[in-house]
Parts: sequence; C-alpha cells; structure tokens
Amino acid sequence: MLSISLGVRARLLFRCACSLAILLAASPTVLSQRKDAPPTPATQKLETAEQTNERIRQLARAMGAHTGDSQIGSGDLIRIEVFDVPELSRELRVGESGYISLPLIPVKVKAASLTMFQLEDKITELLQVNGLVSHPQVTVTIKEQRSQPITIIGAVQKPLVFQAVRRATLLEVLSEAGGISNDAGGEAIITRRLRPGPDAPEGTQPETQTIVVDLNELLQSGDPQYNVPVYGGDVITIPRAGIVYVVGAVNRPGGFVLQNDRERLTAIKALALAGGLLGTAKPRHAVILRKDSSASNKEIDVDLNQVLERKREDVLLQASDILYVPDSTGKRALRRFGDVALALTTGLVLIRAGR
Repeated sequence: MLSISLGVRARLLFRCACSLAILLAASPTVLSQRKDAPPTPATQKLETAEQTNERIRQLARAMGAHTGDSQIGSGDLIRIEVFDVPELSRELRVGESGYISLPLIPVKVKAASLTMFQLEDKITELLQVNGLVSHPQVTVTIKEQRSQPITIIGAVQKPLVFQAVRRATLLEVLSEAGGISNDAGGEAIITRRLRPGPDAPEGTQPETQTIVVDLNELLQSGDPQYNVPVYGGDVITIPRAGIVYVVGAVNRPGGFVLQNDRERLTAIKALALAGGLLGTAKPRHAVILRKDSSASNKEIDVDLNQVLERKREDVLLQASDILYVPDSTGKRALRRFGDVALALTTGLVLIRAGR
C-alpha cells in the first residue's frame, strides 16, 4: 500500500477545506438549488458591459411598441396637408403661445399639448364648421420638434439630448445613448416636471417627480412594466457605481461593478466572484490596496484562510479597492514595488453581476 506522509495529507485536507469554504460562502443554497432562492455570487450571471448593451438593443427592438404619440409643443415645425386642397396645405411653426394660424379660419388654433391625431380632428372640425371643406381629409406630421427634449446623462456611452418625435421608452433612450458604460450602476433615475393642472392657480410652479427603475429587473426579466415611457422634458440619469478589483492568483481576475451604493461586497464574496483561488495562491498573505481620503496608497493585510475558517471577521471592501492574492513570490514583489501594484488592474475586463 502507498503511504501518505502526515504533511502531504494535511495539505490536501487544508486545500479541500478551503475550496469547500469558498463554495459554501459563495452559495449557501448550492445543495438545495431551490428555484426561489436568492441569487448569490456563485449563481449570478456575470457579463461585460458590451454584453449588457447588446441585450439593451435587443430588448429595445423587441419591446419597441409605442405607447402613443408625442404631444406638439411651442417651437415645433408641423406639416398640415388637406387632401385635394393644396392652398390649405403648408408648414407652420407653433408659436410661443402654443397657437397656429391657418388661412380662411377666423380663429387661431391651439396646437400645443395636442397629439398629431388630436390636431387633425380639430382642424377637420374647424374646416367643416366654417364651411370651407365638406369632407376634409387632414394629415398632420411633425417635421421638427424643439419642445420635447429628453436628456440622458451619467454612466452611458453617449450622453445626449434628443427630441421625442413620439413617446419613447426607457430602453429606446438607453439604446440611442449607446448603452451603459463599464461603471454604470443598477438603476435608472428619471426626473420629470409635472405641469400644473388646468384648475391650478396662475403662477403655480410645476412639481418634480422622481422615478427609479431597477435596470437589473428590466434587463433580466424583460418585463414591460419596467420599460417605462419617457416624455419630453424628462432627464434620465444613470448613476456611476463603484468597482472592486480582484487580481493575482485567482481563476477569473477582473473588476466587479457594485450595482448601487447600498451593495456591500466582502473579501470572500469578491473571491467567489473571481472564481476562487488558483493552486499556487497564498491566501494567508492576501492584501487589500486602498486609497485613503488623502489619496495615499494603503495596504491592508488579509489572512483569507482565517476568514474562511471563521477565526477572523470578513473584510468589507470599498469602491476602487484591489484585493490582491499573491502566489509564492507575489507578496515579496508587492512589498518591493509598492505603488506599482496599483497598475495590476490595467486592461482588466469589468464584470457586472446579473440576477
């Protein structure tokens, strides 16, 4: 029989224990795999921003059914065509007061706040009432719109302002902006100014409404209820999130995006997202590289083995932290080069943890 020395046996048992500890820490429900279990780092879907943006484009096309027509506003250029009556067909710019003037119609026509279909019906009625055309066929189109700007800013590829010729949706606007950037958070914040009602006293200031949409729910579920309509005047903000980096002797080094400010990531959870340790890793000599409030580099020693063995509390990571797990020579190199270790994150792919 082959005999195994006590030293070799101890190392084998220790490595198995570490692997099992990482697995259990990353996925408490891994044995049962219940369908209703909450997502964990081991079961979350990991993807790059490019993959997320491709899904945004696909969903925008698939869910592109429009919820209605955009309202006409002051400053818009519209085209009015009356079939078989060319002298009544023309292009007009809506005045600051919201009205337009049409030949042979004795009153000004209020166009602001109406849709194209509503304005068509109104002009049709006026032509009939004034005896100008017995059976008018009126078509209204918006040639140029200045009154319905939708602004999208923050962590997107192309922050922009564009005019909503028709009512748009959140996914359509995200797609127009080229999708999210690498450091985008998991929420979209829509700020909307609500116009006072017709019975409001003169001089009443518009109220501001804030709508927060969970981008993870929108992209993962494809549920149309999260693809909210957006209107002219809306400002869409995609907040930037923090990033935690895991580098060194791990299976999947990378930068992991914190989806929002409330998300807390510990060293062991980050290690699980990075696929666990390589066989050459020295987890007892792991270190967290952090910039303090004075922008100075700070090194925090972390004995991951003791954390896994529950002999030491897990370490809470902060945005921009670098968790570095050295191999047999990595720790000495880190101590020797100090600031150079911060360059370890250069060229890393940023990973988003989906649900």
